[in-house]
Amino acid sequence: DQLEWLEFRRVLFRSIKGIYKHFKGKYYIVEDVALDSETLEEVVVYRQLYGEHKLFVRNKEMFLSKVDKEKYPCVTQEYRFELIKEEK
Repeated sequence: DQLEWLEFRRVLFRSIKGIYKHFKGKYYIVEDVALDSETLEEVVVYRQLYGEHKLFVRNKEMFLSKVDKEKYPCVTQEYRFELIKEEK
């Protein structure tokens, strides 16, 4: 049904746009959420706010994941990327 499909798309593409701090200290801006054309998995499209301002994609689940405290025991940030400023 058309309404269910529209609701599915609204939830799927919920915006997470904004400026984020990576747990290693660098800053990035999330430009959009997209779908991998092969798997239909959500990916986050984000850009460095330093250096060459390179554009990256990372699957949404990993982007929003917690820092591996066993691998990085000295890191105080809870999540891999933490929202600093939300963009509308």
